[in-house]
Amino acid sequence: MKQLGLIVNPMAGIGGRVGLKGSDGEEIRMLAFSLGAVQEAPGKVVRSLKRMKECGHEVHIITCPGSMGEEEAREAGYDPEIIEGISTDRTSAEDTKKAAQVLMERGVDLLMFAGGDGTARDVCSVIGTDLPVLGIPAGVKIHSGVYGSSPIHAGEAADMYLNGGGSTQLREMEVMDIDEDEFRNDRVSARLYGYMKVPFERRLLQCAKAGSSMSEKATIQSIASDVISNMKSGEYYIIGPGSTPRGILEMLGLPATLLGVDVVKDRRLVMSDANEQKLLELLHGEARGKAHIIVTVIGGQGYIFGRGNQQLSAEVLEAAGFKNITVIATESKMIALEGKPLLVDTGVEDVNRALCGYKMVKTAQGKTMVYKVSC
Repeated sequence: MKQLGLIVNPMAGIGGRVGLKGSDGEEIRMLAFSLGAVQEAPGKVVRSLKRMKECGHEVHIITCPGSMGEEEAREAGYDPEIIEGISTDRTSAEDTKKAAQVLMERGVDLLMFAGGDGTARDVCSVIGTDLPVLGIPAGVKIHSGVYGSSPIHAGEAADMYLNGGGSTQLREMEVMDIDEDEFRNDRVSARLYGYMKVPFERRLLQCAKAGSSMSEKATIQSIASDVISNMKSGEYYIIGPGSTPRGILEMLGLPATLLGVDVVKDRRLVMSDANEQKLLELLHGEARGKAHIIVTVIGGQGYIFGRGNQQLSAEVLEAAGFKNITVIATESKMIALEGKPLLVDTGVEDVNRALCGYKMVKTAQGKTMVYKVSC
């Protein structure tokens, strides 16, 4: 019989509905409860385990006492084995790490954990790529690629891996997190913390979540609306080529050059089909210190610089400032990349390296995803 390790962070997601943008730290948790928050992670775990049980295969669950796994497993109809030495009075990152260590030493076939990016970080710090894992999404921040796209899908993926006769392949997926304090101040600071091996079932993992029900045109309009609503008076917006950026100009009622670069200020077109030199003159002149660059992703290839928008040269990007670059793309275009990174090829290695890392990609009104950028 296959053995499944289970760790539940019962506090995961506690800050979401009350607008705290995260659940990390005792102070935030106490504030969340004072605002009327309730624990949602346990219910999500129960749904995931019930779905796994519905698949009809026998699984032996080894888990933590109380709300860190025992209660959820019993509610889902399992008779779990409980590990010792884990305190559940006030669950902490250390409890998660200790449980991960014990379960790894027990040699479980798969470790499931419920939480968000913080929980994934804790598990990764112990497990690394030594043991297959799968996350049940329960946190506020879930940008890591180790989670099922829903609790139900996580249960299905776990069953397929444990009882699918080896047909499910393992793939190393990224574990990353965003600084919550920065995020609460509308600044995104993403960091890669490592990789873990995950049973890769594309339709069931978060990295392959279902596309938006909106049409492509409606999605582009949604992105355009978001960009326009955040435009600042007196600042310059250099809008790159492509149908998605063109949607911004169309919504503003301005003529657009699909394959060119246009510049907007105060919702008026100040430069059309600009070349590198004109952009540099603008950036070193009246737009100095107040320019933004908006680009999209080349479908299928993933390039954001160096293919089809050479006007946005390394010199232009440096003059505008790397922090003033916004990437926009429909969710369907991002999913079509199948996990391949975004690419940059400016011809200047120092600039390429500066652009590499992780970037927020705007995919709809109020929606973003964190995505890797490589040289």
